[in-house]
Amino acid sequence: MPEGPHTETPWSGPGTRQVWRAFTWSGLLWSMIYPQRGQRILPTLPGVVLIGLSFAVGTAAYNSSSNILFITLSLLLACLILSGVLSSMNLRGVRWRLQLAPPLRAGHEAVAALELRNRKRFLPTYGLWFDFAARSVDPIAGQRAEMTLSARSADIRAALAKADLAENRGQVALIGRLDPGGESRVEWVFKPARRGRLRLELVSVGSLFPFGFLRKDIGTELIRETIVWPAPVEYRRHPVATLRRSAGGQRMARAGSGGDLLALRRYATGDSHRLIHWKASARTGNLLVRQFAAESAEGYSLWLRTDAGVWTQAEQFELLISFVATLVEDLFRAGRLLQFALDAAPPVVMRRVHDLELVLDQLALARPVGTVLAVSEGPATKQSLMTFAPEGTRGVAAFVDGQKAASA
Repeated sequence: MPEGPHTETPWSGPGTRQVWRAFTWSGLLWSMIYPQRGQRILPTLPGVVLIGLSFAVGTAAYNSSSNILFITLSLLLACLILSGVLSSMNLRGVRWRLQLAPPLRAGHEAVAALELRNRKRFLPTYGLWFDFAARSVDPIAGQRAEMTLSARSADIRAALAKADLAENRGQVALIGRLDPGGESRVEWVFKPARRGRLRLELVSVGSLFPFGFLRKDIGTELIRETIVWPAPVEYRRHPVATLRRSAGGQRMARAGSGGDLLALRRYATGDSHRLIHWKASARTGNLLVRQFAAESAEGYSLWLRTDAGVWTQAEQFELLISFVATLVEDLFRAGRLLQFALDAAPPVVMRRVHDLELVLDQLALARPVGTVLAVSEGPATKQSLMTFAPEGTRGVAAFVDGQKAASA
């Protein structure tokens, strides 16, 4: 399940164990010979050269019985053993936690933060890097298993290329050192390719410390899931003659641009200076702005029908979702969005920011459906009901009472 912005994520890594076992050299040696699950130590290219050189020097030492060559062999083997010991102690006591702050937008940059803590008392940690992966989680419905034995190579390459586009990978290095008992933070900037569910994973943590002869990787199971909202798009508005504001319009207890004062709230960037309530601001010491009630005659009710028989092209359907998401945000900020309904789901009455987030989550997960309701079976509010239909082979149009109100 996707986690909220304030969900406390648990710590992970070698330093998460509360009870530390007594240190023994036999336990350390056994951990190097048979590491824990998810950990691996592999020689790098300089390490392979050093191992080959050790074999050559050892062979020459035994054939020539030269003490100098035996001393040289012992030094080479000591470098390998010391490299493994220091590599194991470098990651010992380190733990990490993955943080992801929604909302995320398709095509917009997002930041995944990894908090680090070093629980060792004396030894710092050096030279860590972190491998991240972010991939879209497609719904399982409608998918079936297929054999690739009879598939053409071009089809397999196309499928693999499509999978690569839906996945972002990156590597971030720890700058400097992590002192004993200290904390640090690394950030990975990525860009979600499309809307829907996103799975962010810390794939592994690696280190070449201290000499670069051995590469140590620790596989992690640190995963966060969230929802990526549709990307905003540009659209054009058209005048609608049927939408007029009545002089005695009904007031609603929600934020809008009416004439009745609803509440006072803190000033936010972008608010008009004409809405500042100077007397209340002087009393409280903070800038407060007036929030007026919305008029029902000014608002729209949006109904999105995702009929698979109407929206046959995937690109046009994605434009529809982005167009509707942009309209929902713009109308909500203007105080002119009354409610929103998706197919046969109950309408969401737009009163708070939480309602807007709920609607954007629904749009992020929307998929074409097989059946569609008639207009008479839609939301109960038929006044200023906005619906959507294809415009040509690529465009999307919004209609209010049979008139085109906007297009993208």
